[in-house]
Amino acid sequence: MELDPTEMQAVVKRLRRAQGQIGGILKMIEDGRECQDVVTQLAAVSKAVDRAGFAVIALGLRQCLSDPEAAGSMDVEQMEKLFLSLA
Repeated sequence: MELDPTEMQAVVKRLRRAQGQIGGILKMIEDGRECQDVVTQLAAVSKAVDRAGFAVIALGLRQCLSDPEAAGSMDVEQMEKLFLSLA
């Protein structure tokens, strides 16, 4: 199933922000920052990536429900499997 690129812009924005956070984490490690600071930032980027994944699944569900007969459309079982892969 191909997702609507226009609707994916929010996901792209979230992932670009996470990409910047990862760069910041690498610099923190190279600079010898405190463990607590590094872990806090790792938790933040992990949450951002998880939220992006859930947003993609939500968009896919909306598209499947609006046009279940579309070519490449996923069934409920496939969507459930994707959802659970993020848990």
